[in-house]
Amino acid sequence: REQLEETPQPAPRRIFQERQRITGLPLYFQGYLSVRHSRCQEFRVYWTELRGTTLFFYDDKKAPTYSQKLDISALTSATNVYPDENGSAQFILMLSNGELELKANDCECGKEWKGFILTVTKLSVPPDESLLPGQLTRMHEVLEKEKKRRITFNDCSSASLSRKSPLSSTLTTMPECFYAVSRQEAIEMLEKNASCGNLILRPGSDSKNYAVTIRHELDAPHLKHYKVMSKGTSYIIELERRVTLPSLQDVVNYFVTQTRGNLKPFVIQT
Repeated sequence: REQLEETPQPAPRRIFQERQRITGLPLYFQGYLSVRHSRCQEFRVYWTELRGTTLFFYDDKKAPTYSQKLDISALTSATNVYPDENGSAQFILMLSNGELELKANDCECGKEWKGFILTVTKLSVPPDESLLPGQLTRMHEVLEKEKKRRITFNDCSSASLSRKSPLSSTLTTMPECFYAVSRQEAIEMLEKNASCGNLILRPGSDSKNYAVTIRHELDAPHLKHYKVMSKGTSYIIELERRVTLPSLQDVVNYFVTQTRGNLKPFVIQT
């Protein structure tokens, strides 16, 4: 009975659907991971999802929007899974732009994470004899899904280029300048990291819509916030005259073009 109580319950369907809508990518594997980037000193625990060839990190298991994401499609290699002094299992992903250290609860969980990551990035199930038959079966299923996803994506990309129209919204992801932060946190990010940009897209206060926070350097620093309402498949910027756009990336582009490039998306340099 105690074991059942400790088992994490699946996220509600509404949260799953919202994450699916925001990321536009299929879910292959999920669970808690401790994460440390090459320039950081401490690990941080995230509820982590592997969708396509991207890792999405959530501050909370029930949060509908991710706080960070990492494209691992350019994975060059991964180290063996090794236990640390606390019994957790660590391994390192070698990426073209740096390293990412990951820590799972135990070696079995660590090997499972590594197996799924290698499956989607290398498009082959790793020949790891320590993986269980059930785990290998699921990796083969994910492999087939990822192959089909890439074929569909490439077909849509080709069709999109031929008619000079953007990709379907189901294949797009959130803009790079999206961060799951509050209004005050967005202000602090812009004030402390001016070289990273001056426009942040964030969740709205009601968690259903969005907001844009900008910081202009005029005679003095000037902060403004704009509501972005989600309506069907469109997004409405609440200005004196409402502006309706097909995607959140278009919302970001609108602010950049209207200010002739004075506004730049906020992207933390890694």
